[in-house]
Amino acid sequence: MAKDISSALAAFQISTASGLPGTKAVKGKKAFDLTSFDAAAKPFSSGDKTADKLALDALAIELDALQDLFYADRRFKLLVVLQGTDTSGKDGTLRGVFGRMSALGVRTIGWKAPSEAERAHDFLWRIHASVPAAGEVMVFNRSHYEDVLVPTVNGWITPEQTRQRYAHINDFERMLTETGTVVLKFLLHISKEEQRARLQERLDDPTKHWKFALGDLDVRKQWDDYQAAYSAAVAATGTPWAPWTIVPADSKTHRNLMIAQALKKTFESLKLRFPPREPGLENITVV
Repeated sequence: MAKDISSALAAFQISTASGLPGTKAVKGKKAFDLTSFDAAAKPFSSGDKTADKLALDALAIELDALQDLFYADRRFKLLVVLQGTDTSGKDGTLRGVFGRMSALGVRTIGWKAPSEAERAHDFLWRIHASVPAAGEVMVFNRSHYEDVLVPTVNGWITPEQTRQRYAHINDFERMLTETGTVVLKFLLHISKEEQRARLQERLDDPTKHWKFALGDLDVRKQWDDYQAAYSAAVAATGTPWAPWTIVPADSKTHRNLMIAQALKKTFESLKLRFPPREPGLENITVV
């Protein structure tokens, strides 16, 4: 287990974008390449899966208490973005990391293809309506980043429109952070072989057939294109106010452990406090 959580997380955080449209060039190359990260890495693991699960259980208890304090404090809002390819573990992260938190202060939304009414507005219109309120944790299962991935890979928008959307996203997230929202963006990074195994598991297990669609195989054929699209999006939108954290996610336990540690660090950094009690309460006795 990594002893210095801040240093360990920093090694996986991407904050290279200036906030201007387009990717930052470094000697003619993109500033970020997703394939340079090992999806099977386990920097937050102790090396003992049983011990890691026990550590995750302990973290879940701590996160529940911290989220309760966050809800009472009401000075901040927290937006958690879970982005990743099919089978990368977005649903599993919701269960494994957020499952013990109070439903009173945690909401989640799974973003699908936009409806006709949503397509009639700008692509961030539907997103803005679902950002967290004061004291609330909002978890996005997929997110506004789908709008610079799917349309880009399929050629539905031009490269110039993609760069324009990067700029809109950066401005949108900066506005959120400037008005009290902490934005945590996690890219769940799995290998192509791990995705193959998880898709096959869905086919082999009758209880998981509902998770599989034939279209998943078509998207898998575009693996390299999506890896390139993710790399470009992260390079363009990993900003100082909303950096990306790349989460090696071939190991489900490690994925949850790393995200739980990041959440704990974020909550603790806010120096949360309970609001002061109303005057006169100290003299009240319940009979």
